[in-house]
Amino acid sequence: MGRYQAGIQTEARIIDATRELLAEGGLKATTLKAICDRAEVRAGSFYNLFDSKEEAVIRVVREAIRAVDPDPEASGKDTVDALVGAYIRFFEEQPQLAKVYVLAALSGEGAKNGARRRFLRHHTRRVERFAAAMLRENQKLDSDAAQANAELLLGALDGLAFRWALDDDFPFPSYAREAADRLS
Repeated sequence: MGRYQAGIQTEARIIDATRELLAEGGLKATTLKAICDRAEVRAGSFYNLFDSKEEAVIRVVREAIRAVDPDPEASGKDTVDALVGAYIRFFEEQPQLAKVYVLAALSGEGAKNGARRRFLRHHTRRVERFAAAMLRENQKLDSDAAQANAELLLGALDGLAFRWALDDDFPFPSYAREAADRLS
C-alpha cells in the first residue's frame, strides 16, 4: 500500500472515530486522545492530517448537514419548506451532532483555527439558498427583501436551535416550522 493510500485510510479512521465519539458522548467526550485511541493513530499522525480536533469535528458536522440537504448539488430546485425540513431533520435524526454544530458555532475556541470563518461562510451560503428559494416562490419579492427575510428566518432557526441545545425538552421542530410559516 502506498503512502497516499495509508494517509487516506488514516484520515477515514480519524473521521469515523470522531463521528462515533460525538454521537456517543458529545463534544466533551471527543478529546484528541479519545479520537487517536479510537482511530488507533498517534497524535503526530493526527496532526499530519488535521490542524486541530475542532477541524475534525467540523468536518463530521459538515458531512452530517450535507447528508440531509434537500438539494446537495445546489441546483436551485430547493424550496423554503425543503430547506427548513432538512434543518429540522438534522436536529431530529442526529441530535448529538446538531448540538455540537450549534455549540461549536458559538465557541470561542473556533477563533483559533478558523472555525468561526467556516461557520460564517456556511451561514452565508445558507442565507443565499434560502433567499433564492424565497425569490422562486414569491416573484413579488425583490432580492434585498428576500435576503432580509432569509436572514431573519435563519436567525430565528439558529436561535431556536441554540435554545434546544440548552434544553433537550424544548420542542425545536414545532417552533422551527412556526418560524418558517411566519417568516417565509
